[in-house]
Amino acid sequence: MTTDSDDKSVRHRILEAAEALLQAGGPAALTTRAVAAAAGVQAPTLYRLFHDKQGLLDATADHGLAKYVAAKSTRRLSADPLENFRRAFDMLIAFGVDNPALFAILTTPRAAPSPAASGFNMLRHFVRALAVAGRLRMEESRATALVHAVGTGTVLTLNASPAEARDQGLATTAREALIAAITATGTAPEDGPAVAAITLRANLDALDDLSPGERHLMAELLDRIAGRAGSSPAPERSERPQPQSPIASN
Repeated sequence: MTTDSDDKSVRHRILEAAEALLQAGGPAALTTRAVAAAAGVQAPTLYRLFHDKQGLLDATADHGLAKYVAAKSTRRLSADPLENFRRAFDMLIAFGVDNPALFAILTTPRAAPSPAASGFNMLRHFVRALAVAGRLRMEESRATALVHAVGTGTVLTLNASPAEARDQGLATTAREALIAAITATGTAPEDGPAVAAITLRANLDALDDLSPGERHLMAELLDRIAGRAGSSPAPERSERPQPQSPIASN
């Protein structure tokens, strides 16, 4: 009788074998026969644990990313959510450059992605932390999509250049431009309501005084307000009616 412990051990062995094959020969090297032989298992075991080749590819990439993060994460999280975001972004860029085959799997679009199909999903936590702290100037989903776009483009650009010709400052420049776009370090007055809505939306689950229905309605309203951030320029101040001061009316 196979136990959960046995499955975990076999799964780990398969993923280690698949990662080695992937690094050596790319996705084409991950045939069912090659992986089963390298891991010392029968082909049906692969299908039982991973369903199909795409499931094996996704799991292998996630496994490689988790190992990389565990090996590189030697410092505790900072009290500053922006500093944590910087570290996480830099780590993911470094992973993509060091492991191009794994990164290609993590960033391949697909109709029904797995929960961790994109390596940049690990940054959702850090984007949420910025929102909770009142540091995010656009809705979380848009900020996360922008992080994905900038990060993926940076890695692909670096990987397309010979190692000796890579612009070592490109990732830092891209990161800081991204931070300037998504954070509210110098919020303009017209951005205030959207930033407040984003912050409250990120903290909504902590509001125990609201019923589930009230929380749902509040989330819908806050999403509507937050969705305006960055979607269109704010109206000119002259278009807004200005209250007449008592002095001017006399």
